[in-house]
Amino acid sequence: MGKQQEIIRTGLEDAGCAPGVIEKAERLLAAGQTQELIRFLRLCRCDLMEDLHKSQKRVDCMDYLLRQTEKQLLKNK
Repeated sequence: MGKQQEIIRTGLEDAGCAPGVIEKAERLLAAGQTQELIRFLRLCRCDLMEDLHKSQKRVDCMDYLLRQTEKQLLKNK
């Protein structure tokens, strides 16, 4: 395994990417399709950002519930 392939594999594994995603990235790298690899990695990043935003919305909802519940608790004391 080459140094660049190892960097790609480790980075994608650390990012939690599925084995199929890692294999596709490795195929693009091995084929010398650098521009296509960059495009693919950017798409993967967009997917991760979308997941991040969904998680942030869930956290915001939980924060709201906590604030409202704490406010209600203080009001009832």
